[in-house]
Amino acid sequence: MLRPFHVAFPVQDLVQTRHFYEEILGCRVGRTSDTWIDFDVFGHQLTAHLSPKDTQSPSANAVDGRSVPVRHWGVILDMETWQSFRDRLQAHGITFVIEPYIRFQGEVGEQATLFFLDPSGNALEFKAFQDDAAIFATEG
Repeated sequence: MLRPFHVAFPVQDLVQTRHFYEEILGCRVGRTSDTWIDFDVFGHQLTAHLSPKDTQSPSANAVDGRSVPVRHWGVILDMETWQSFRDRLQAHGITFVIEPYIRFQGEVGEQATLFFLDPSGNALEFKAFQDDAAIFATEG
């Protein structure tokens, strides 16, 4: 069984960040202070730290013909949860950096993916595989 991971990241505004992660993404809020907030993101602990000077627009590399933000994080969901999450984001009018689609279709590593930015410009990717055995597959 996988253990939850922890990621800390800089944000520009805690009120705006809390609204985005709690109300739009549907994350449970954990401990908070006047300089950080813990979020439960699909069972993982993410901590938003108030540090406006450390936020920046992510650079990008070409992957599967798309411009993928180099610095990003997210969760690999099961396909049904990914589809529900995609629908939630669309219902909230999220602007996607990369619209939801199937990447590497018909190849090793085929996956559903989507990218968007949080209010501080942090890039998030959420993806899903039809079969989790394909997550680290190198051959078909």
